[in-house]
This record gives sequence, C-alpha cells and structure tokens, in this order.
Amino acid sequence: MNILEIENLSKHYKGFSLKNIQLIIPAGYIFGFVGQNGAGKTSTINMINHICKYQQGTIKVNGITYDEDPVKYKESIAYVGDESYFTKGLKIKTVKKILKDFYKTFDENKFDSLIQRYGLPTNKKIDDFSRGMKVKLMFACVFSRDSKLMILDEATNGLDPVVRDELLSDLQAYIEDGQRSILFSTHVLSDLEEIADYIAFIDNGEILLDKSKDEMLEDYLVVKGDVSELTREQKQYIIGLEEKTYGFEGIIKSEDVEKLGGKFTYDKPEIAQIMLHSIKDRSCL
Repeated sequence: MNILEIENLSKHYKGFSLKNIQLIIPAGYIFGFVGQNGAGKTSTINMINHICKYQQGTIKVNGITYDEDPVKYKESIAYVGDESYFTKGLKIKTVKKILKDFYKTFDENKFDSLIQRYGLPTNKKIDDFSRGMKVKLMFACVFSRDSKLMILDEATNGLDPVVRDELLSDLQAYIEDGQRSILFSTHVLSDLEEIADYIAFIDNGEILLDKSKDEMLEDYLVVKGDVSELTREQKQYIIGLEEKTYGFEGIIKSEDVEKLGGKFTYDKPEIAQIMLHSIKDRSCL
C-alpha cells in the first residue's frame, strides 16, 4: 500500500508555479524531499497538510483524499516543523491534556515514557526549553499518536549530534512495522544519507529526480580532472560541469564513464553533490 500518493499537483503563485508534482511513498519507507530555498518543498507540504489549496491534481494519504474524510485524513498525518508550535506559558502536563482531548489515538503512557526517556522537565515552562528540548517534545507528541504519514520540514535543523542521532533512530523505529512512512524535507543531507530509502529533488517547482537512494548513488559518479583534457564531446556527458582554477568537477552517469576514459578521477558521490550539479544542469537529467 502507498501511504502518500500525489498526482499532477499544480498551483500557480505570482512569479512561481508548482508543476505537475508526482510523488509516491510506499508504506514502510523514509522519503527525502530536497531542494533549494524557494524550490517548492514547503508549498508541497502545505498542500499535503491542506493548509493551502491546490488548483490541479490529487493527494491521497493512507488511501483517502481530504474531501473524502477530512478528519481521518488529518489524523493520519503527523507534522514536525523547524519552529516550536507550543503556546507561550505551557508546561508538558498541559500539552498532554490538549493532545488527549484532541486526538483519539493519543497514547498517554507512550507520551509519558518518551518524556522520561528524552529527559524533559515536566515542571518547567516550554518557553524556557532549549531548541533541542523543544524538538524532542514535538517528536514525543507525534510519536504518541497512531499516524500513518509523518512530515518533517527542516525538523532536525540546529540539533547537536547526540540529539540528532537519537531522533533519527526513533524515526527508523516509527516505520519498522511497515504500516507508516515519513516525508523528510531537510537541508541536512547527511541525515538522508543515513536513513532515507528514496529521495526526490525539486527545483523551481518541478521534480528533477526521484529514485531510491541506493540507485541514485549507484547511477552517478563525481568526476574531476584537468579541463584542458576534456573534449567538446566529452563535456556533454558531464552534468553540472564546474570549471575551477585547479580543474573541473561535475557528475556523470555511471554508464557514461567509458566515454571519458581513464584520464580523470572518479569518486562515489554524496547526495548533496548530485543535487547541486543536477540543479546547475537540469537539461542533462
């Protein structure tokens, strides 16, 4: 079963458009959603969350659209953004009461267990929490509900390595039963290198690449060398060719390596390198 299905999603803003976005996230997977600022990530997420309407296309979460069952649709989604959404002056016990009253599937015992494991003070105002503590509390809130799709929008920004590792481990546990999935939008691409199963690049409102992470890392190589040794024909195989004073850098499809030969250096790419060079040279994808 697919937890998220987006088909032909489009919306036109002044000076920007989302164009026929297609995304599918099967149950039991973590899907990385990356791109530059203003590329369309948050706009897409806002439409999934039904914060803003779209002009064309369909979105299904756990098999249903918002129009078919707004309550079930919303309850299927858990969201963590890059800013704390807690009202000033609240303490954890008040948050717990609100969640209990608002969500039918909220598990008080699981919430209490997470609060204890995360080391969060129950008698302190959330306003006085550190960034890491606020993020842990937001994750405790969503992990304590029976959601099907977790949406993360820059949720791990600014966290120290210990907190980040702990939360990444919990995200992997969230999908272990094969009944849930995660849409993970982030600029911390090392997080996706560690836990993502699929990755999509969006740029200027269009999906450039959408593949499994392993396939993507196998399909491309970073190539470097002396630009003077590149022929005009060879240059056409290099995606996002960047000429520097000490040489050039770009990425190349693994199947095209023999067209360049042994004069150059080839390395396994990082997700960030594939994304940056792809955005520089969209026509080569």
